Amino acid sequence: MLRRIDLNCDLGEGCGNDAAIMPLISSANIACGAHAGDDDSMRGTLRLCREFGVVAGAHPGYADREQFGRRALQLTPAEVHALVGEQLQRLAALSRAEGIRLAHVKPHGALYNQAAGDARLADSIAGCVRDFDAQLILVGLAGSELPAAGLRAGLQVAHEAFIDRRYLTNGSLAPRGTAGAVIGDIGHAIAQALSILREAAVDTLDGTRLAVNADTLCLHGDREDAVELARRLRDAFHEAGFGIGAGGRLHSSREPRPGSAG
Repeated sequence: MLRRIDLNCDLGEGCGNDAAIMPLISSANIACGAHAGDDDSMRGTLRLCREFGVVAGAHPGYADREQFGRRALQLTPAEVHALVGEQLQRLAALSRAEGIRLAHVKPHGALYNQAAGDARLADSIAGCVRDFDAQLILVGLAGSELPAAGLRAGLQVAHEAFIDRRYLTNGSLAPRGTAGAVIGDIGHAIAQALSILREAAVDTLDGTRLAVNADTLCLHGDREDAVELARRLRDAFHEAGFGIGAGGRLHSSREPRPGSAG
């Protein structure tokens, strides 16, 4: 029997390829109208999730469309709690109308990366998720402050690793704009994904080996070749003895994961 790994993708961000990607993944992180998306895109993405049996989750970010939520902002914990809560409420109202249960929350962009290294910010996000719905799973960078905050808040967590991003030796993602931070070559991205699955490790930007123990792998839907990458990933995973499904390791982590990055 194939071992299973969750393959998640950030969708509803206006990239135009959601319908082609959805059959190839197991979890979708849906933009909630701040960094991208609106009611129509959220509703459409939820319906695609239902059509293809994909787990739906929220993807809240900074309200900074000009920079696609990828610019670090300095908000107070109360402001972050309110920002995330407003987005969860907006998506949840639409999901209820569509008869779809949200399963997880994965912050977007700069909010995600800042929370990975800032326990205070991570606690604010985790507290918001708990206050909104304690059954939601908090997804965060493997071994970082974000899943740790989720555990402190009593949430289930999923440790996430990235297929197409290079890591630094401290377990954080190499900042976008850094040479080599984004893995553009599909073959290299697949090799990193298989390294995470088989060895729970990746080669960092400077060539050292880093432990990365993950429950879910992220495919960025805003890549021009995202559909091709998703198709080739499925083939490569199958050959390696792994199936794709949210019923596997995603939604299973309640305790810190030994050997995780960070």
